[in-house]
Amino acid sequence: MLIGLIGKPNCGKSTFFKAATMAEVLIANYPFATIKPNHGVGYVKVPCIDTHFKVQCNPRTGFCINHVRFVPVELLDVAGLVPGAHEGKGLGNQFLDDLRQADAFLQVIDMSGRTDSEGKPTENYDITKDITFLEEELDLWLLGMMDKAWRGFARKTQAEKQPLADAIVKQFSGLKVNYHQVKTAILKSGLDPEKASDWTRDNLYKFVQILRKMSKPMAIVANKCDTPKAAENLKLLKGKFPDLLVIPSSAEAEVFLRGLAKEGVISYIPGEDHFEVKKPEALDDKQKMGLKLIDEKIFKVYGSTGVQNALDKAVFELLKYIAIFPAGSKLADSKGNILPDCYLLPDGSTALDFAYSLHTDLGKQFIRAIDAKTKMVVGKDHKLKHRDGIEIVT
Repeated sequence: MLIGLIGKPNCGKSTFFKAATMAEVLIANYPFATIKPNHGVGYVKVPCIDTHFKVQCNPRTGFCINHVRFVPVELLDVAGLVPGAHEGKGLGNQFLDDLRQADAFLQVIDMSGRTDSEGKPTENYDITKDITFLEEELDLWLLGMMDKAWRGFARKTQAEKQPLADAIVKQFSGLKVNYHQVKTAILKSGLDPEKASDWTRDNLYKFVQILRKMSKPMAIVANKCDTPKAAENLKLLKGKFPDLLVIPSSAEAEVFLRGLAKEGVISYIPGEDHFEVKKPEALDDKQKMGLKLIDEKIFKVYGSTGVQNALDKAVFELLKYIAIFPAGSKLADSKGNILPDCYLLPDGSTALDFAYSLHTDLGKQFIRAIDAKTKMVVGKDHKLKHRDGIEIVT
């Protein structure tokens, strides 16, 4: 799974990326600090099922804190997008190409209103324009691809033509667009695949808008939520885009907290609304003031820094994934690790889907599955639930 971080230059994308991954990346106060995309690993939170079995897990990947499992997901921070990107303005072509494999987008927006559409310093910028132009750039990028698919389809004779949906899937194959999404978008747009007069440029544009929302769902990370104009801008944003998922965030605060936690100065679990000072003597006055402001202006107002919340919502709300634990009768792998793995699967996945996700041979040799919590035997078509523990019998 790949989550793409998108937005204009200088909006805080790289700071968010560092906060989510604690990777060392270039963070600079000028456009296009990010030239090559940053790849990293973030984590989504899942209440661990080890509490059900009254054991302590030993994760093979990710980690577990106080019975909260942190499951890895891949993050991609790409070069900033500016108006005209689909025509190659700024680093647009590179930006768009880097995003092909993303399953979902988190658009980071500077809620202070102090950067314009190209990431340059300004005052009282209308932050709603960031969403409008970014969606438009993505749609025009897809429209360019759709034009090629439609022209190729229209040129063929009736005998040569494959179904239009097949032609579109082939054209968009590099973007993780599937047949079901294309068919659904055709139906929702009300277009007749057999009626050439339906497929005007305006209607093609309508089609790619629907396809983009289905295949690349997006949430908004309202970054710098502790700045003076943020509350006003947040209200403006939610009023203009009521259907968008908006998560208030302070990536800078999260970097600060994780840094102190890494040094053992404070105890802090990502996504929580509090921290505990472990070594007060190690804090200078500036750090003490920073912690006080985070507690008062972020935790007590928004409930968290929003960084962990954004990742969790991208995976579990936008993409509608569920977490499944392989759980044999002894709960341990061959090395004695208790509940070592946790897999993320699309909602609606079956026991057989889970077997195949573990290994192709397990899928091919599947006999039955066992629900580790209830001890009930289930068949291949059994639909799994979030936080199930499943044993595959082959």
